[in-house]
Amino acid sequence: MTTTVSEKSIPRALTIAGSDSGGGAGIQADLKTFTSLHVYGTSVVAALTSQNTLGVDAIHDVPVEFVQKQLEAVLSDIGTDAVKTGMLSSAAIITAVVQTLKKYPEAARHIVVDPVMVATSGSRLLAADATQAYISELLPITYLLTPNVPEAEVLLGQQKNSIQSVQDMHAAARKLGEMGPKYVLLKGGHLPVERENGKKVVDVLYESSTGVIKEFVNPYVDTKNTHGTGCTLSSAIAAELAKGKDAFRAVVAGTTYIQDAIQDSLGCIGKGSGPINHFHNVRWMPYEGKSFVEALKSSLPTGVWDQFIDHPFVRGMADGTLPKENFIFYIKQDYLYLQHYARAAALAAYKSADIEMCARNAKIVIHIHQEMQLHLKYCEKWGISKEEVLATPESVFNVAYTRYVLDKGATGDQLDLQVAMAPCLIGYGEIGMKLYNDPNTKREGNPYWTWIENYAEGDYQEAVRTGRNIMEELAQHNVSTSPTRFREVCNIFEAATKLEIEFWEMGLQMR
Repeated sequence: MTTTVSEKSIPRALTIAGSDSGGGAGIQADLKTFTSLHVYGTSVVAALTSQNTLGVDAIHDVPVEFVQKQLEAVLSDIGTDAVKTGMLSSAAIITAVVQTLKKYPEAARHIVVDPVMVATSGSRLLAADATQAYISELLPITYLLTPNVPEAEVLLGQQKNSIQSVQDMHAAARKLGEMGPKYVLLKGGHLPVERENGKKVVDVLYESSTGVIKEFVNPYVDTKNTHGTGCTLSSAIAAELAKGKDAFRAVVAGTTYIQDAIQDSLGCIGKGSGPINHFHNVRWMPYEGKSFVEALKSSLPTGVWDQFIDHPFVRGMADGTLPKENFIFYIKQDYLYLQHYARAAALAAYKSADIEMCARNAKIVIHIHQEMQLHLKYCEKWGISKEEVLATPESVFNVAYTRYVLDKGATGDQLDLQVAMAPCLIGYGEIGMKLYNDPNTKREGNPYWTWIENYAEGDYQEAVRTGRNIMEELAQHNVSTSPTRFREVCNIFEAATKLEIEFWEMGLQMR
């Protein structure tokens, strides 16, 4: 049966905010963000502003009754999976929004509140009497609050510049959490800190129910083009919540999105504080028509992949000239390596989000076991027992490679781990097929022909397809909208590929 667009489950997010005539913040920024993150956006305009990159020169509040009318129209028909509030410029509007949202508890489950008080240009956007309404009415129903440092000081009734350090941010986040929000993300863009590797922005996420604090550290981007950062970040988080992510994962995705949007800001717009780039993930084409795996290979420095798959060790197996003692040394080390690789694949199964992906990783573990049994047969052929293989000391090359893969599994997410494992999985598959189909590969009398056949045959190639498909699926949600994230996984792939080259060198040098 064909599924029509109307029958699909489309994540929905609602913004209740002010209109920015300059297009860089407010309703305009929110809807751009929702769209670029593949979420259907609806809007309630609470105020009209006359502004550009130089500042705000006029604000016109939408009548309270009309704000309520818009909100009722959206929630009674379309509904929403998450709500983001931005500029609510009066106490009466805040009260009206809260009262209406309470009538729709499903819509009010995930309310992200960006307490818009001061524009990037310095213009005041919130009437003084509205602050108390924020505290007494809106914060108690808030799921996630996203103030910057000056806004936190206003909400807490503290003096300007009273928050001076990351530890001060921790304390402020806890106090804000006591006002009702389930989560508080206190943004550190106004308070960059010096670290060993440069200036950083530290955002603090506080979970009120557990008291747990997490820090998100990103490079500080020195640019004047930051118009709309607060609106965009809160909208990105709301979009991710609408997709079903929990607060932590939504914040991770949101902060990555805003980091890339600032890094790729639109410096050609206006004469003042220009807007960030809401469509960096739409304009950027990481794969350029390639698959994710092919894009990883293309990202390698020139010649690195060829050094791996056409290494002298590989060519020695292809023509049968590789000395027997080198192959024996290699096959022992590879057996030990595969023990660790199986643990990495099992960890990938553990990190899988659903049982189907878990089962696919488990199949890779099973194939590794089969591969190890073949290794033992090679050894038996040359009079080497399993006990002797297990008693073999691990080469330093082996230790470096396996520990790198396992470290990525321990410290990174599932894609980091799958990418670290990828050069081994797909590289051996490519080598096997290349040598098997090359008419110059020696078959008769080649002691390594069985090895070549093993990596060219159906079972191993099926494992390769499984691993590639897993990475393609993970990349769709993890990498496709973020050049920063793509660069990270490319670096992992490059490091693992170079360790594969070192593994061949180990076989030649037998150390």
